[in-house]
Amino acid sequence: MRRHSTNRRTIAAASAAITLSLAATACGGGTTGPAGDKALSGQTVTVAGVWTGSEQKNFRKVLDAFTEQTGAKTVFVPTGDNVSTFVGSKIEGGNAPDVVMVPQVGVLQQFAKEGWLEPLSAKASKTASANLAEVWKNYGTVDKTYYGLYFKAAHKSTVWYSPSAFEQAGVSEPKSYKDMLTAGRTVADSGLPAFSVAGEDGWTLTDWFENIYLSQAGPEKYDQLAQHKIKWTDESVVKALTTLAEVFKDKRLVAGGSSGALRTDFPASVEQVFGPEPKAGMVYEGDFVGGIAKDEYGKKLGEDAKFFPFPAVDGGKAPVVSGGDAAVALKDGKNKKAAMQLLEFLATPEAASVWAGAGGFLSPNKDVDPAAYADDTTRETAKSLVGAGDTVRFDMSDQAPAAFGGTKGAGEWKLLQDFLRDSSDPKATAAKLEAAAAKAYRN
Repeated sequence: MRRHSTNRRTIAAASAAITLSLAATACGGGTTGPAGDKALSGQTVTVAGVWTGSEQKNFRKVLDAFTEQTGAKTVFVPTGDNVSTFVGSKIEGGNAPDVVMVPQVGVLQQFAKEGWLEPLSAKASKTASANLAEVWKNYGTVDKTYYGLYFKAAHKSTVWYSPSAFEQAGVSEPKSYKDMLTAGRTVADSGLPAFSVAGEDGWTLTDWFENIYLSQAGPEKYDQLAQHKIKWTDESVVKALTTLAEVFKDKRLVAGGSSGALRTDFPASVEQVFGPEPKAGMVYEGDFVGGIAKDEYGKKLGEDAKFFPFPAVDGGKAPVVSGGDAAVALKDGKNKKAAMQLLEFLATPEAASVWAGAGGFLSPNKDVDPAAYADDTTRETAKSLVGAGDTVRFDMSDQAPAAFGGTKGAGEWKLLQDFLRDSSDPKATAAKLEAAAAKAYRN
């Protein structure tokens, strides 16, 4: 899950919030933790990640719980979307963070191959192996060494909608992709465009493609394309792009048309559906949309904001695409011991339960009590994700090399933005995707 900024606040504002958080932490009391009675007092752990807005705020609650247990202070540093570039520059400048929350499998693999990562401790590995499905361990492992602890997961096969918009249009939750487009056009005819599409953030467009592709082409083809064992010029890719074009080129389906979508970032796409001045009836993205609707716009999940599963395409099975953020410890970090103790803490259900109660979060940890989640909607989504076990398919672009699947203004992100702008030639887009993928996988 890469991406997922939930607010457009500036880095300066985020830094101010960090300062306030640290001041509050320094004044707070605590309990004796597993590392001993405040054994890490006086030490500081720097954590870098993509999260902003409510996600960052809620993750800080997890870090505060770590402080309560160990006495260690924490500093959160926003990376922006280009985590790889940010971390590389920090290492080169001699100012590496201790822990990085990595939102892409491809970036985690890159970090490991660069020799930047510390393997998980025996304690973290044992805890994670007991409470995570094997698929999550596999995604955190490079060359048989376990580096990445998956802490936050995303259910990226959810379509969120305004119940009032559906009621006004007289439509119900669709069960197929074709029905979803029909319902969307009916919503548009009643006064609101169907979808708010966050075209300014290329990662949201890859998620659209991946859900269509997984359902239409099937899991075997999905795995092959994710590993670049088949080319992006494959007929299955062209077919999925053609299906995606049905949405992209229809102004009734895309709020503001393609030009408007390309000026809409992810936070704004949620605001357009659940904010004070609705401009669309639906927004496709992961479960984290619900957290934003609740935290930023005061919506009650299950009443003011609902979702339906991304529907099956062309008679295939409904897709279950996931993403996730893995915690890794950097070799060049200044506090390796405290960093690893943070990872050991993040491996526990107690750590996940902190964010689960705050909302906008799913844990892949099967030992998290469902009651820890704040509402029934999130609780059911979490059960679905954990219940899928090893059948979950991880976000395809997150598995790719960062140059192809995780860089703003380049690779798949840019090419799908170009496709949103002009969806008239799926074959040409597939050829450009293959050229970019071939170059990235070669390097």
